[in-house]
Amino acid sequence: MNTLTMNACEGGGIEICLDGIPVLRHVPGSFPLLSAGKGQGSFEMYRGNFRVSEEPPELEALDSWRSAEDATKSASPHADIVFSSRNYEIKAHILRGRDGRLRLRLSVLKGAPNRLRINLPASPDEHIYGCGEQFSYFDLRGRNFPLWSSEQGVGRNKDTAITKLADADGGSGGDYYWTFYPQTSFASSAHYWCYLATSAYSEFDFRQPDRHILYSWDIPRSLVISRLSSMRAVEGDIAQFFGRQKALPSWCYGGIVLGIQGGTKVCLDKLAAARAAGAKVAGIWAQDWEGIHMTSFGQRLRWNWVWDAERYPELETVIRDLKSEGIRFLGYINPYVGADMSLFNEAAEHGYLALNAEGSIYRVDFGEFDAGIVDLTNPKAFSWYKYVIKKNLIAFGLSGWMADFGEYLPTDAVLHSGQSAELAHNEWPVLWARCNREAVEEAEAEGLVPRGEIVFFMRAGGAGSGRYCPLMWAGDQNVDWSADDGLPSVIPAALSLALSGHGLHHSDLGGYTTLYGMKRSKELLLRWAEFSVFTVFMRSHEGNRPKDNWQFDTDRETLAAIAAASRLHAALSPYIESLARGNAENGIPLMMPLFTNYEDDAASWTIKDEYLLGSDLLVAPVLKEGALSRSVHLPNDSWICFWTGKHYGGGDFDVAAPLGMPPVFIRADSSWLPLFRKAAAAAGAQAAEAPLRP
Repeated sequence: MNTLTMNACEGGGIEICLDGIPVLRHVPGSFPLLSAGKGQGSFEMYRGNFRVSEEPPELEALDSWRSAEDATKSASPHADIVFSSRNYEIKAHILRGRDGRLRLRLSVLKGAPNRLRINLPASPDEHIYGCGEQFSYFDLRGRNFPLWSSEQGVGRNKDTAITKLADADGGSGGDYYWTFYPQTSFASSAHYWCYLATSAYSEFDFRQPDRHILYSWDIPRSLVISRLSSMRAVEGDIAQFFGRQKALPSWCYGGIVLGIQGGTKVCLDKLAAARAAGAKVAGIWAQDWEGIHMTSFGQRLRWNWVWDAERYPELETVIRDLKSEGIRFLGYINPYVGADMSLFNEAAEHGYLALNAEGSIYRVDFGEFDAGIVDLTNPKAFSWYKYVIKKNLIAFGLSGWMADFGEYLPTDAVLHSGQSAELAHNEWPVLWARCNREAVEEAEAEGLVPRGEIVFFMRAGGAGSGRYCPLMWAGDQNVDWSADDGLPSVIPAALSLALSGHGLHHSDLGGYTTLYGMKRSKELLLRWAEFSVFTVFMRSHEGNRPKDNWQFDTDRETLAAIAAASRLHAALSPYIESLARGNAENGIPLMMPLFTNYEDDAASWTIKDEYLLGSDLLVAPVLKEGALSRSVHLPNDSWICFWTGKHYGGGDFDVAAPLGMPPVFIRADSSWLPLFRKAAAAAGAQAAEAPLRP
């Protein structure tokens, strides 16, 4: 149990401590805990890309404070402190819960501020992680992070040619902080985590040596701080707070889920070729099961979530037959309905779509076609969309789906609940996750599907997604090697989510975004595949322009390599499934930063291109084009190379990495060593028979 104390400090201020460590400080004139004011922001959205701006508001430091408690004695489990300035007064009800977490519940007593800035004490050598899913940086110290759900951006680096081209083409290039999954929380190397309870646009600024600055376009409900004994405990506590994921269905771990499009015959032909090559196939993911819509961006979907019997004839029978062979069929849905199609018309007739300021249906431009927003704040619309999922997806026979999008809610939409769309925007992906989760649970209760058979995966999220969404995927990476938006960006994305409470993460094998001359190469596909082996879920994607990309069956050598990778993933399934069960029970993520188990290793705090897969494997994917080796840092422990059996201690090593054999190390005293050796021996033998080169 954390001990809460309030102590007087110099300058007429006060410190609030957990276990004797200051977590909050207020010093009038130099370090105000709270500053408040009024501001007016603007949001410009174009196809999910947002430009957010405001005139700098005049914030007043709430320097004066008063409390009913004696600041020099141990505090009771709760206390009230009132902070005030000339125009504003805010009460902080300070509560130490039975869970040991500190909560500041904030309420406005005077004035009507809509901006709040909080200063939290920091140390210069502190490392910061989290803020949802961050792709460019893992250690967030030294940078400011606006937190707003949006498209992740193409390129995500203003200095790259790809981003400049995307910015010129509709402002879609993005920046280092653009993310589908923002979360107003962070974790510190000082063994605490912090959550600002607000859905408003916020900025978390970690650039100052002595303070972390949290700024919100609203008065948050509360500030939550929890101190733990280790980073491993921090990860578990965050997951418990935001909601742990259930373990995935067992079939998810049994090989690769092949992303295929083009109709029933195409799917069956490609499946047959993969199986003939020896692939272990867990499922087919056909996102175009409900039809396609061609645009200049590439092949898009019809957005009317009804089986396209012309494109996929006899699909109901095929799904049943495949399932009898242990192969599942997965589809696609999102929270929007294509304009003037059957579901759109049905929703419009019943008043289930969000409106614009004129009272008409809000039609959102999704890129050469419009769609309506199912108003998830309307209980009847929410129930109707659950019915759509149950009837058109689950009862039809799908074992899972991509629950895409969720971040496009325009801030000027008019919602049934009366809530401001600006404040609902960051909550929308969580509502969308809950809609899917409840549809699955209701279908199970109604006997439409056995319990624990369905999985859905999402790219968008926010605070609370973890309790509803079983599996995240990293969104729309470029089909390239770029640090901010290609293969290398997936690892910090997974690790930042691990420090935000979501422990099950995967990516589109091979990437997705194929624009501005980018085309997926054979080497990139194979390197992405060997990385995906060592994640919770192995799933390929053709990309938005399939004909421009190298695919899993483009040539026999590629197909053989993908098949070998799928067999290795299946061979590791007992270990991976045990980790997923552990995540469900204690919140420890599957893909963990090295410091989770090795806090005394200084380098581990900044490494973003390696990870622990559970406690027994260290994975260092090859992330550079043409590389046949890479530098690997091993924390101080005894390690065994997964492929060669060579023993290593801690340190930095240059390790050979032929295609199909990325640097992976086994903790020498692992109880899983026999399984790993058996899997590696089979994989190594296959690689030796057919050595590959970039």
